[in-house]
Amino acid sequence: MKIAIVGSGYVGLVTEPVLPKSELMSFVSTLIKKKIDNLKNGIIPIFEPGLDDMVHRNMKKGRLSFTTSITEAIADAEVLFIAVGTPPDEDGSADLKYVLSVARDCGRNMNDYLLIVTKSTVPVGTATKVRDAVQDELNKRKVSIEFDVASNPEFLKEGAAIDDFLKPDRIVIGLNSLRAEELMKESI
Repeated sequence: MKIAIVGSGYVGLVTEPVLPKSELMSFVSTLIKKKIDNLKNGIIPIFEPGLDDMVHRNMKKGRLSFTTSITEAIADAEVLFIAVGTPPDEDGSADLKYVLSVARDCGRNMNDYLLIVTKSTVPVGTATKVRDAVQDELNKRKVSIEFDVASNPEFLKEGAAIDDFLKPDRIVIGLNSLRAEELMKESI
């Protein structure tokens, strides 16, 4: 199964090398070319015990690669995790502009079924906004492509994120189709 992860911050960088342990292909996409160039050269921008080794090992095995192209990232992917920042808006609420930007990019670039999963910290109702953003872009393209939206928030502590991911004390998943449920079971 090919999985794409959009976001190369803390959540994305911890998620990316952990998922390939299950023989999954993982790609990361970000608009920050220098960050991707550094990652391709093995330079990890955060400290998390064991992360460097996991990233290097999975890159060497061809299970983890980095790109700035959303088209490349989602080509043949069945699941896309959105792990982008949600900084506080002026009123203190989560700013969803990056999450919705990724959703629109999916709608502009997907050619086959895709399960789009938000891992970013988002408020209730975000899945509907993501679904609407994807559908709006598909409508503009005048194409009908099936997709599902799910929520899988992270509960990672800095310094223990890899262990938290591998041995979670809870997993929360919100979805609304059997197909999405099966893909989530297979991918996490």
